Amino acid sequence: MPVNRFSLFVTALAFALPTAVTAQGIPVEPIATPPQTGAIALGTGGVLGMPAESWFTLAGRPTVRNVATATLLPVLPDKAKATGAAVIIAPGGGFLMESMEAEAMKPARWLADHGIAAFVLKYRIDATPASLDAFKQAALARFAAAAMAGAKGGAVIPAPAPALADAQAAVKLVRARAGEWGVDPRRVAYLGFSAGAIMGVDLVKTAEPGTTPDLFAAIYPSMAPTTVAAGAPPLFVAVANDDELFSKQGYGLPDSWRRAGRPVELHVYEHGGHGFGFDGKAGTTSTGWSVALLTWFGAHGWLTK
Repeated sequence: MPVNRFSLFVTALAFALPTAVTAQGIPVEPIATPPQTGAIALGTGGVLGMPAESWFTLAGRPTVRNVATATLLPVLPDKAKATGAAVIIAPGGGFLMESMEAEAMKPARWLADHGIAAFVLKYRIDATPASLDAFKQAALARFAAAAMAGAKGGAVIPAPAPALADAQAAVKLVRARAGEWGVDPRRVAYLGFSAGAIMGVDLVKTAEPGTTPDLFAAIYPSMAPTTVAAGAPPLFVAVANDDELFSKQGYGLPDSWRRAGRPVELHVYEHGGHGFGFDGKAGTTSTGWSVALLTWFGAHGWLTK
């Protein structure tokens, strides 16, 4: 069953349980750093004072924190089915951690199975305490604050400057080495989940030369309105109506695209909460969001050579 990352950290807090008690119930276990064969360092620098990179499972899902060195991991399709399209994937985690399976490797393998070259971005994030217990307390504090902000009208979770620089570098790298990977440099999309989607909005808004993706898919992003440039890429949004962080913001993000005269597609699911992952939340219609995304990619030519 898909794991709602937000609910794991915050639901108990919503019922006013003490933080220390709540932290004890979070299923977090340390794991060895998994092999990341083929990952390419982006060369965007480090983070001063960052503890060593640390991997753990959050309810059984591989997750990473204290990322000081950004990397891009290609997950390429079989050459016989490759369409020449590419998608850079940025997982979520509140800029404290990154959900590397449910919001990165799983969709990457799925895209490759459909002929699309996927590139998993492990970007630099905020430092957390080296101790796992202290990390849990820090994560609880941040997500609890976000929950309270969400209840009052919408959480504000800004993307750190290093993370945005990593996203820009990732787009540049895929385009620069497109020939090596069998990719059309004019068909490079960006898929972001939660914090990764927030970073994607900044990526498009900043519009540094060579860094604007050709398509942008935002999965449970901040729904706050934003400035949209005349050349902004087509936008796909999937969000649940009961998103604990962003539902009270209305539909400002896609409406900004619409008002700017840019293509936009919005999927709002009745239930699913925040962080329903690649599989969606079992028992809700959010389980169909990836099919909708694939259809959208197909409509833009990402599924044909």
